[in-house]
Amino acid sequence: MAYGAFDLGGKVALVTGGNSGIGLGMAQALAEAGADVAIWGTNAAKNAEAVAALAATGVRTHAEVCDVGDEAAVERAFANTLTALGRVDACFANAGTYGRKGKFVDLDSAEWHRVTRVNLDGAFYTLRTAARHMVERGGGGSLVGTASLAAIEGAAHNTHYAATKGAMVAVIRALAVELARHGIRANAVLPGWIETAMTARSVADERFAGAVLPRIPARRWGTGADFGGIAVYLASDASTYHSGDCLVIDGGYSLF
Repeated sequence: MAYGAFDLGGKVALVTGGNSGIGLGMAQALAEAGADVAIWGTNAAKNAEAVAALAATGVRTHAEVCDVGDEAAVERAFANTLTALGRVDACFANAGTYGRKGKFVDLDSAEWHRVTRVNLDGAFYTLRTAARHMVERGGGGSLVGTASLAAIEGAAHNTHYAATKGAMVAVIRALAVELARHGIRANAVLPGWIETAMTARSVADERFAGAVLPRIPARRWGTGADFGGIAVYLASDASTYHSGDCLVIDGGYSLF
């Protein structure tokens, strides 16, 4: 018999950036565990493809085309999600963009704001909207932010990306303390080197792979599916006393 606390039947989960990569891996597992799932993404075709795959599990699904860096768009998408699915019990602020690498002294403000607009402002709008809903509705909930190892390691030539992910960790910790009285927990997930559309060029680079793969004890790149288990746990009643944490999913890379 399966451990009952992992059963997500009756719960609704929202995953931003949920149409591919880590987000889709999370969404797929959440659906398989019984949750109704909403995904937000900027590509309507990818949203439709992801929803079709999720719906095959038998749960209710919903998709919104949403640029999380647009405050009004986030408010609209959340309202539409509530209309479609009724509530949100777990919100995964996963949508993000990459940073164009370069020396810090050459980093211009346009590139800085391009990254912070999505990775930091977008996470803020998403988490704030979800938190308001959870507080008003009562009954608690789970907030999850996808950060990165860049939040805890020195990400040379990628300062702006690291800044957004470090800020994500700080925001999550603050929310864990502030919202606990409402039964709302908050945690961050820190991926290591994961094979996604965002990392495709790096992973395909033989020189890069030759330098990085030997440092991953698991001896492989991570995949979106590697984040399914942690998503189910954080959305489930099994994690109701687990808050303010940084959960590293990196195949042991940061230890070696």
